[in-house]
Order: sequence, then structure tokens, then C-alpha cells
Amino acid sequence: MDTSLTAARRERELAALAAGEVVDVLVVGLGVTGAGVALDAAARGLSVAAIDAHDLAFGTSRWSSKLVHGGLRYLAKGELGVAYESAVERGVLLTRTAPHLTRALAMVLPATAYTAPGHVRVAGLGLHAGDLLRAVAGTRRAVLPGTRRLSAAEARGMVPALRGAGLRGGRLSWDGQLCDDARLVTGLARAAAGAGARVLTRCRATELTGDGATVLDTLTGARHVVRARAVVNATGVWAGQLAPEIVLRPSRGSHLVLPAALLGGLSAGLTIPVPGELSRFVIVLPQPDGLVYVGLTDEPVDGPVPDVPTAPESDVDFLLDVLNSALETPVRRSDVLGTFAGLRPLMAAGGRTADISRRHAVVQGRDGVVTVVGGKLTTYRRMAQDTVDLLARRPGLRAGPCRTRDLPLPGAAARDRLALVPAPARLLARYGTEAPSVLAEAPPELHAPLVPGSPVTGAELLWAVRHEGALTVDDLLDRRTRLGLVPALREAALPHAERILADA
Repeated sequence: MDTSLTAARRERELAALAAGEVVDVLVVGLGVTGAGVALDAAARGLSVAAIDAHDLAFGTSRWSSKLVHGGLRYLAKGELGVAYESAVERGVLLTRTAPHLTRALAMVLPATAYTAPGHVRVAGLGLHAGDLLRAVAGTRRAVLPGTRRLSAAEARGMVPALRGAGLRGGRLSWDGQLCDDARLVTGLARAAAGAGARVLTRCRATELTGDGATVLDTLTGARHVVRARAVVNATGVWAGQLAPEIVLRPSRGSHLVLPAALLGGLSAGLTIPVPGELSRFVIVLPQPDGLVYVGLTDEPVDGPVPDVPTAPESDVDFLLDVLNSALETPVRRSDVLGTFAGLRPLMAAGGRTADISRRHAVVQGRDGVVTVVGGKLTTYRRMAQDTVDLLARRPGLRAGPCRTRDLPLPGAAARDRLALVPAPARLLARYGTEAPSVLAEAPPELHAPLVPGSPVTGAELLWAVRHEGALTVDDLLDRRTRLGLVPALREAALPHAERILADA
């Protein structure tokens, strides 16, 4: 079936649901978890409708560090189950479902003048334990190499911006990295559509019951009742608004966006220990588009949950302070091109949010609505599998076994096959085997970068409108591409996006 998401398809499928068509599963929320549930259910032969009040990856799923973590942090806390699950799912993403969207990323943990020798030894033991976890999870060293010691010269060779004075070497490890978390969600949504799911954005659920939802089409203002045999609440940090029995304690993770040139050109990421803390780090992550992300905070958030969270200046100051503890030339506040923050949907518990387990939960309410919360980006597939496994036990829902472990997303292929695709490397990393089609569908004038300072092309925006469900310029600039992470680039690209959207 066609995987393309278009405005015409949305209108047609929403009309069918409004006319009384009953689906097996209604999924509310189209972040990585909801899109994953929609794909899992549809791939098992269930009829599915998946809705979101805004857009694909509108919430937390576009604000991550873009890492496919192997669970090292959870191993250090003794959460062996979560760590193993993370390592397994990392391997699935890297080798089966999304090789085109993922890559192995070298990470340098430097031993600086601010890092106690004992801290480095403990961290080294943890990295070796993570390497053992990789092997137990079945990921080969050809996919993720092992960890090793680095001399001071080797560390500076990989991260030229490191401060030389007091540098005693470091440790090299490897983890997985996504080219873009929002592209993963888009791929999941398209795969679900290809399996028959109705994927509908700009449809806000104003009320949920065990057999459906009242839905507001925010494009037209029309209200509809969507009927389903099972309902899944996958709205992340907003889950408690539709399921009052769910109590969450959101945690804010903030990032800085810097120009890669400022750090001398990174050939690896950087893991910087927070001075005075044993198991807390700031990470510096090179991106494919000439940018670097610096994160991550872990602060509790009280009060109403905003649609788009922001990074407060206190988080910016903290990240700059830790970053500069490792650099030869300090990064100034004026060097920061942009910031972003995401809210983690953690189940309520005592203590610091940094200490709350990232284990996910699948909870069935008294009204029959199933809510899935917690977890993390890397383990979305397992969260979806557990959710649909629970639904499959209900009478009247005839679901086959889970198929998503070996189900490639649109554009996915083995790495040796991807290397033969005739397209620019940057497009291959975002579209895989579909990269030649992205260019072929666009006139030559759209093959060039839209604005100076970014490699994003007009062809990508046109493809997003025709195949990826983009309905507005915000969809194009903030989610299908990430131009919106740098306000100056967004402003420059806005008129181009408006024209492409109008002409598509």
C-alpha cells in the first residue's frame, strides 16, 4: 500500500471515520511511541486510526539528543532490564528498521584537570560493561566498535577544542546516533500508513472513552466521533489530561545549538563529567548539518505542560559552564545559535527526576483506555509491542504476532546497499533508498540549498508536502527539516517554504 501521507488522503480518511467506520485500534498521539503503536498494530493486521492534535513528532520526540542509547546510564543504576532492552533496541534500529537514519558515533570521555582519576577509572569500567552489554544484546563490533583508552594527543586529535593543560587522555566508546529524531517518527507514520493505518494530524481528541473519542478537526473546526474497539493514549507528557489516573513528573532536558566550526571540527562526540558529580555528564554531539548540540539537563517541571517548552537561561548557563571546563577557548553566550528543550514523561516518584526509572508502563484504566508512558526514544518499538500485546488479549481483536523487529521503514536498506544508491550522502542519511526520488520529483532549481548556512534543499520541502504529511510551513521548517532550531535560518527560509507549500 502507498506510504505517502498527503492532505487529500487525510481528508478522505477522516471523512470515512466521521461517517461511522469503526477501527480496531485508535491511537491518540503521534510522537515516536504513538507512531510505533500504530505501525505495530497495523502490521499485525488490525485496522488502525492514529491522530494527533498538532503534527508528527510535535512533542518530546523532536527534542531528544538524537542518540540511540545503549543503556549505559541504566546499567550504572542497576537497572539491568532497562539497560539490556535499550541495547537490544539500539541494535534493531542500527541494523534492521532504520540503518539509513542511524550511524555509529564515537564518543570521547576526556580526563581533564577537573576530573578526578578515580572518576575516570569508574567511568572506564562502566564503558567496558556497556561494551559487554552490546555483545550480549547481539550487536557486532563491525556495527559498534569496542571501547579503548586514549592518549592526550589522541583525544585532542578527535576533539581539537579540548584544553591541553591538565589533559591526561581519556576513554573512547561508541553509541548510536539518529540523523534526526523527527525523521524517525515520520518514517514510522509512513510505514503505518503503508500497512493500512489512517494517520491524521490536526485532529485533537477532546474526550476519550474505551470505545472511541470525540475529535476536533483543527483545520476546519468540525467535530467528529471516532469509534474503535480499543483506544491507546500515547500523548506523552500530556497523558494525564486524557487519563486523570496517570500521574507524571515531567523532567526538562535542555540543549544548546552551536556552529561546529566553533569547536574546530569534531570527528567524535564528547562526554564531559559534571564537576563534583559521579554519574552526571554533559554531552557534545556533532550533527550532519554543520551544527553541534550540547546537552543535557534533567530538571523537574511543575505546573501546566506547555506545547513547546523552552530552555531557561539557568540551563544555558549550566551547560556552558560544564562545556567550558573542558575547552581551550570558552564558548560565549553570544556564540549560541539556538536552544531547545524537551519534557520527558516520567511516572511520578520521589527524589530527583534524574533518578526516576526510564522503564515504560502500559496501564489500562477503568474505562478501558490503555495509556503507555515513560520509556525513551530508543525503546519505542518495545513500548509499542507491549501495548499491542495487551490489546491483542481482548476478545474480538484478532492480531497476529509482532512483526516490527524485522520491518524496515521507508528508505531503509542494508548499509552495503545504501552505499550504492546514486544520491548525495546527506540525502542518503535522511531518505535512504528514496533519496533519488526526492531529487527526481523536484525541478532543478530546488536541488540547491534554500538559504546560506544550511544544506537543506527545496526538494526536501516539496517531498515533505507530497509524501510526509506536511500541511504548514511550521511542519516543513520545524519537523520535516530542522531549520527552526536556528531562528536566523528559519526566518531566512520562511518565504521559500511558503512558496513551495503553495505550489505543491
